[in-house]
This record gives sequence, C-alpha cells and structure tokens, in this order.
Amino acid sequence: MLERDPIAQSTVNLRSCTLFVPTNQAFQKHQGNASLLYHMATIAQNKDQLQKTVPSDMEGNPPIYITKLHNGDTIYINNAKLIQSRSIEERNTFNRRQVLHVIDEVLVPLTPNAHSKAEIANPDAYQFLTQADSINIGNNRVRVYRSQVVLMKKESLYQSAGFHTFLIPVDESFKTTTRSNLIDNKVIDGHVIPNNVIFTTAANAEQQLTSAAFSDNLKVTVSLFPEKNGKVYVRSNTMFGDSKHPTGAVLAEVVKANIPIANGVVHLIDRPLMVVDTTVKQFLMDKENSALNKFYEVIMDMGGDVLEDITKLGDVTILAPSNEAWAAMNVQNVIRNRHKIREILNMHVIKDALNTDKIRKKNSNQIAQVPTVNGRTFLYFNVKNENGAETITVEGGGVNATIIQSDIAQTNGFVHIIDKVLGVPYSTVLGKLETDPMLSDSYKMGIYSGFNGQLNNTQQRFTYFVVRNSGWEEFSVKYPSVHKKLFMQSYAYHSKSILERHLVIADQVYSMNDLVQMTNELGDSKEKIVLPSYRDALNMRVTEETGGYYIYWNFKRIPVYRPDVECVNGVIHVLDEPILDEKDIVVSGSRGIYTKAQLSLGILTNFVITVMVAKLLLL
Repeated sequence: MLERDPIAQSTVNLRSCTLFVPTNQAFQKHQGNASLLYHMATIAQNKDQLQKTVPSDMEGNPPIYITKLHNGDTIYINNAKLIQSRSIEERNTFNRRQVLHVIDEVLVPLTPNAHSKAEIANPDAYQFLTQADSINIGNNRVRVYRSQVVLMKKESLYQSAGFHTFLIPVDESFKTTTRSNLIDNKVIDGHVIPNNVIFTTAANAEQQLTSAAFSDNLKVTVSLFPEKNGKVYVRSNTMFGDSKHPTGAVLAEVVKANIPIANGVVHLIDRPLMVVDTTVKQFLMDKENSALNKFYEVIMDMGGDVLEDITKLGDVTILAPSNEAWAAMNVQNVIRNRHKIREILNMHVIKDALNTDKIRKKNSNQIAQVPTVNGRTFLYFNVKNENGAETITVEGGGVNATIIQSDIAQTNGFVHIIDKVLGVPYSTVLGKLETDPMLSDSYKMGIYSGFNGQLNNTQQRFTYFVVRNSGWEEFSVKYPSVHKKLFMQSYAYHSKSILERHLVIADQVYSMNDLVQMTNELGDSKEKIVLPSYRDALNMRVTEETGGYYIYWNFKRIPVYRPDVECVNGVIHVLDEPILDEKDIVVSGSRGIYTKAQLSLGILTNFVITVMVAKLLLL
C-alpha cells in the first residue's frame, strides 16, 4: 500500500512521522478499502508521548483517538489495540525521527458513500447528522432523529467543541410511529457522553458513564458492553427519573460502531435510549436477533405460550438468560424435554415489577425470597458488595446466576439478563454448598469435620438436609456452648456425627413431594417413613401445609425453607433448624461434645468395667 501511494511515500522519505501499521491478519479481516494516510501523522510520537488525539495526514486532518488504560499498559488507537512490543523508532536518511506502531485492526475514517460526490472533510457530530445520506454508513439512515434534534434546538450539543461519544438511533428504530414523539430535549441529552470518547473494544461494561442528561432532577448514565459474538450493546440507566422519563434501563444494539468525527465518535444504535414504550412481551419479540434471541427461540419452540401467559400477568419481571447461557452443555441436554423446559421457563418469570432497588430493600435483613409462576418454586436474591462493586445473584432450582444487565424497563415491568439458565443444575452437592451464601455455615462445618469430600462423588445419589445460616444462628442463641464447639476443629468428630444424620445416600434422591407422598401412604398411623441416613435410620414424617413443607421429627416441627435444590448428584433441602434437640447433645466441660448415643455407650462401658472390677475383688 505504501509503495502505491506517492503522498505517503514522500512523508516517510522526507519528514518526521508516526505510522500506525495494521498486521496482515488485520487487513485480511477488514472489509472495504483502507486509507493509508489515516494511519499516518506528521509528528513522531512514541507510546509515552501519545496524547488523547493525533491529527492524521488524511485530507482535513481528521483526528486519530488514543485511549490509554491501566496506566498505559493497554493502549487503543481508535478501535485497534496497539501491540507495544512491536513498536520501533528510527531516523530516515534526512535524520528525521520516525515511530512505527503495530496495531491489530485497520483504522476506518469517515468517507463519502459510493454514490456521493460530496466532499466529507472531518465533520463534527451535527455535520454528520446533516450529511449522513452522503456518508458511507451502509444502509442506515438517521433522518428521524436529526429532525428531532433540530425540533428541540439541540444543534449546539452536537457542535460542541471537545471530544465526546454520540449515540444516534437509526430510522429503523422509529418504525413505531409514535416513538419519535417521545424524543424530547432530555432524551437527546441522554444520547451524548460528554468529554469521553469510547470506542467499543476499549469499553468497560461495568463503567457507568455520565450522560449529558445528568442533573439535579434527572440522572442518566450510559455504558457500552461488547459480547463474545462480536455484537455490541449500549445501556442507558435512568437512575433518577421524572414523570416523562421513567426510572430503569433501556438496551440498544449498536448497528454500526466506531465512526470517528472531528469532535469524538459516533455509534449508530437500533433503538432510542431512555424511551420506555414496549411491554415485556414486545421487548422479547423485538429482540429476536439480538441479546436475547436464544431465550426467544426456546420460548417459540415451546409454542409461544409463555409469551401469552406473560401478557396476562399484569406487572411482570423476566430473568432472561443470555445467549451464552443457553449454549452450556447441561442446558443443551434438557432443552428438548418439553415438560422440563416449560418448568424452567416459568422459573424465570416473576409476577411483580421487581427492579434492583426493590431487590435491595427485600435483601436488607435477609436473602430475598420471591415466588415464580412455576408452582411453589421460589427464587432467592442475594446482594453482595465487594471492593465497592455490587453484584446481585439469584438462585433457582439449584443454579446460582448473576445479573449481568439489570433493570431493563418496560411499560409493565422489568427484564434482567442473567448469566445462567435457572433450573438446570451444573454443580455437585459440594459445589452448591461451596457457592451458596445461605449455606456457608454448614459448608464450613463440613470442612472442619472432613465430611464434605464425599459430596463431590457423581456416582452417588444424595438427599442432603442442610441447615441455613440463620438456622444455626438461632441454634446458637439456645445452645451457645454447643454451637461454638460444633464449629471448632478440635470437636470435628462430633460435628461430623451430626452432619451424618442429615445426609441420605440411596439409589434415588427424595424430593419433598416424594417424602409427602410416602408420608400420606402411611395414613393416620403413628408410623414414620424411614430414610437410610449416613449415620443411622432417619425417621420422620413430611407434610405440605400452607406456606410450604414441614418435617416432623422427635416432636419437632422443622420448616423447610428451600425445597428441592437440584444438583447433578442429588438434591438439597434447606432447613430452618437442624435435625437435633437438647437431648441429642451433651456438653461436658473440657471433655467435649457427645451425642446421646455416644454418651450412653460411655455410661454402659463404665458400668461393665465397674461390675468386672467388683467381681475380681470378690474373688
């Protein structure tokens, strides 16, 4: 290319310069022509000297944008990554200093389309809007949005000096004829990120960037996040809204990204931000080829009844698994089981408009429990804050998923995108104990006693009755000394003995419904079902009452907080208290904790020894 361009050759031969040179592989991936002069600047700059912009040698000197991340350890040139190890600095025959940087992507300047005779010389964002029909942006048009910018007298926002990011909805996004009426001056402000030039490869999905619509009365942030499949999405988040601009997020797909202009960069998007004018059902249908297309495909493979049911619910919240979540092997194994997949889909639907603010309030004192439309199945939300970063997880059917995009607002509720499909277990009993924050105390007890190792065995079938943390906390109030020693390494044998009672190993797993049916078959007799626990026979009756399931054991009524937490090698039933009572444990000073059986054996042994000694004395 350099050999074919006499202007570029003269620069290299005669002047100082910086060259940004794409690799051969970058050119192979690139579609269309490339401007060599847009990869050159007539000033020599090594990586430390690169500032926010470098004027290119192309006609009109359109800027090349520099993004430095991690204190300069990572550098992007527009959307291309600079391969720092391959940068070199030399002097030409005229002793002019020259720097060459290797980049992994071809730089694409703004150019006129094939049918235009107009000269496009480094336009700003407003000139881009007015000249868009003559610019090479594919089949995209921005006439509707441009007319709203003019109508709202927001031209100056797009002409503003400095370097900004402009998000512009294409005409196709206004196929709903009334949508353009919702584009007021505040919405237009929400499409501009001032004083920040964000190219997609350098975008940080977790970074909430302040939009021009951020004031005392209205607070809107914007984030860009690329997916592994190469698609890029933009999310506006109205953190504090008003009567015209509802609180919540709006998700849009970038249909053409990284268009450099004189005062920043333009991304064309497939729907306007901040505008909430679709129902949950319409949102899912509109996203057929987008971030949730796999979720939509599964719904339609089931006949689409789920969408119709959603319409009848009124306020609704959908926890929609991402496209990547559906690709998991364990999900693919059950996706053709129509009965199972319908239960799984229903597990992702909540009969309430539940945004993250509501989840936080529900989670203020305990892990939030929320019913789904799948019978008595509940979801359990947990809000974690680590190093100032908030993560919201949701557990359902043995799967612990993370909300990766929250509060996508609709007229009748919210959509949250999660990273796993609920109801399709992927972890063993041990893996579930290890990752579920509600079960951390029982997990620790199992570590101290060496009990947990067997729970990873996929050749066994476990039914494990596990006490949740709050259950152990209540136990500690009643029996503080016992509780303290149960969680001490030196008393591991005794805590192991207690855990053994809670674990059933059999040829099958026992769901709560199974245990209720087994109890019902006994009728009104005083008999109990007998389960082969690891320690001994576990005798109980199980009933289903208003509010859930209950275990009756040794005159105790133990609520089941979370039934049927499925795992790949069994099932966990989460209890509100241990299968244990005050007669079952004796604390004997420094001699330790003894189970009732162990204490009885010790007394019997002492009695036998005493009798034998007495007989010897008589002899």
